[in-house]
Amino acid sequence: MAKYLLLLAALMCASVANADNSKAHAPTVVGADGFKEPLSKLKFNPGLDQREFERSSLTALNVYDPLESWNRRVYHFNYRFDQWVFLPVVDGYRYVTPSFLRTGVSNFFNNLGDVPNLLNSLLQLKGHRSLETTGRLLLNTTIGVAGLWDPATAMGLPRQSEDFGQTLGFYGVPGGAYLVLPILGPSNLRDTSGLVVDYSAESQINFLNVSEVSSNHPEIWALRVVDKRYQTSFRYGQLNSPFEYEKVRYIYTESRKLQIAE
Repeated sequence: MAKYLLLLAALMCASVANADNSKAHAPTVVGADGFKEPLSKLKFNPGLDQREFERSSLTALNVYDPLESWNRRVYHFNYRFDQWVFLPVVDGYRYVTPSFLRTGVSNFFNNLGDVPNLLNSLLQLKGHRSLETTGRLLLNTTIGVAGLWDPATAMGLPRQSEDFGQTLGFYGVPGGAYLVLPILGPSNLRDTSGLVVDYSAESQINFLNVSEVSSNHPEIWALRVVDKRYQTSFRYGQLNSPFEYEKVRYIYTESRKLQIAE
């Protein structure tokens, strides 16, 4: 009996070896760049369209979006505005101003932004971060000449972003419906309310008298908007997906959760 079992095992091993050998002699697909593509002939479901597959995978990325129809229209407007107006203006700004001047402008507006950062750090009871932001404001406003330079970062005090939307989230206020704002982009009801509070606080504090001067010189606000877009690396279409709207919505929502939790 043992002899028959050994013979049967030997036959099974031989058949497996022959199967592996046949795979070894299968032609290997090599791409134009010279790299092998072992998965090029893999078919998980030949009858399923790739776009259907991607959309079905996005069911895991659901976000509360009752205003989706309106949001998509605004998203499309932002896409075209960015393509036809915003980025050409930013490119022109980059072309006519030297890099050191652009850096100075960014540093100046970032220094103004540290005022609401400090207020929200205090409201969220983040003592260490509040001390760091206070140090940044003192160093950059004095040694950095009203924020044109950023010695604080060089001295180990990196800029931290805190806003009132995060403060509300810190105290348990839910994000609410997803919302795409004209020009500003992804948001939600909680974070949109936070933007209004942060803007009002900055105007009332009037740090370095910028808010008061800006009311008579709208070109300062225009420069701030251009600088904001200049510092933002996101580009519409960079995800190379027909479902960019869903992906941006999901990434924004999850990133806000992480910012609130930190």
